[in-house]
Amino acid sequence: MVDRKKAIKRRDATGHLNAEYERKLRASSPPRDEEHAFLTGFRSSDGLAEELGEAFLESATSGEESEPERRDRVVPEEDGGPFVRTRASQEFAYDFDESNSAEATREPLPKTSLADP
Repeated sequence: MVDRKKAIKRRDATGHLNAEYERKLRASSPPRDEEHAFLTGFRSSDGLAEELGEAFLESATSGEESEPERRDRVVPEEDGGPFVRTRASQEFAYDFDESNSAEATREPLPKTSLADP
């Protein structure tokens, strides 16, 4: 027969932490900084978090729902930008490569598959 270790009781019947276990947890946790509970700044590197935070503040300070107007507005990302300006000589090739040889026959229309129509 295998000897089993006695289970550690960390909570009582009502769900409260055992006092001794709670003391050990508090002793092993880092000191609390009461001045900065969770946030250390008001900016985020996450765009969605930034947008949700702004939406919350707008609706909380105005007293009305702000999401429909925020969702329907046009943002710069919808225009397809940002664009990088380059010269045509950087974008277009004027010579032939393996996929576009000089001996290749020119098709009247582009083909998307090898199957004949």
